[in-house]
Amino acid sequence: MIGVGVGLVLGVGLFCIWWSFWPRSESPVAPRKAGPVSRLSDELAQAGLDGMTWRSLVGACVMAFVLVFLVFAGTTKVMPVAFCFALMAGYAPIVLVRMRARKRRSVMRDLWPDIVDNISSAVRAGLALPEALSQLRIRGPEELRPAFASFAEDYRATGRFQECLDRLKERLSDPVADRLIESLRIAREVGGSDLGRLLRTLSAFLREDARTRAELETRQGWTINAARLAVAAPWIVLAMLSSRPGSLQAYSRPAGVLVLAIGGVLSLVAYRVMVRIGRLPEEGRVLR
Repeated sequence: MIGVGVGLVLGVGLFCIWWSFWPRSESPVAPRKAGPVSRLSDELAQAGLDGMTWRSLVGACVMAFVLVFLVFAGTTKVMPVAFCFALMAGYAPIVLVRMRARKRRSVMRDLWPDIVDNISSAVRAGLALPEALSQLRIRGPEELRPAFASFAEDYRATGRFQECLDRLKERLSDPVADRLIESLRIAREVGGSDLGRLLRTLSAFLREDARTRAELETRQGWTINAARLAVAAPWIVLAMLSSRPGSLQAYSRPAGVLVLAIGGVLSLVAYRVMVRIGRLPEEGRVLR
């Protein structure tokens, strides 16, 4: 019995030695995709609504849904129609936040080259990177001064440049800011004399990208406006019909519910397709 145990231990040991000659290849880690909560938080930050969280936004959606449902249910007495308009009202806060974030991103796209130029000038003047970022609370564009003022306060309180950069990245939640912050982080860690050249190249690239995107958005803006008008028109007519008592009773039957469901699905699909065709793709946050 003892011989069997010794043989088993010896066999296991020899197998482990043989197995060690074949190292396991590490599978590449896929980049973590942002979930709906992360996207909502980014859009709130990009919209300038720093005091609002994704939970409060979802709460506003629920309140809008309930309020509109009660109003239309009490006035029209047709629950399917009330449910359709309640769905639109429940999604309206998210649409407004995204529109505000998109408009603010367009404005910020023209401001980032000035930010990069200010940092490059401060670096050439001999300022350290923390001071170069802190002085933007005074010299930077008005829309970005609060974020850099918070960075200056964090750095004065902690003196930890890396953690302050992470907080600044969360406040800005912008792809351009991610690239700029990571470039400054690498320059701080490894040093190098090419930081000024890198910043000048980045500034020129951002100006050219903003100019090209502005021209394309101007040309394709009519497609998005046409999509919104085409989707809104039948529902505006339905809302006008709801002001006449008894005109919506047909939608309380199963056939009417089916018509509303098909119309809603077709409107959503058509709108998404037209917006996908007409709107330029937004740059994602790869370096979050």
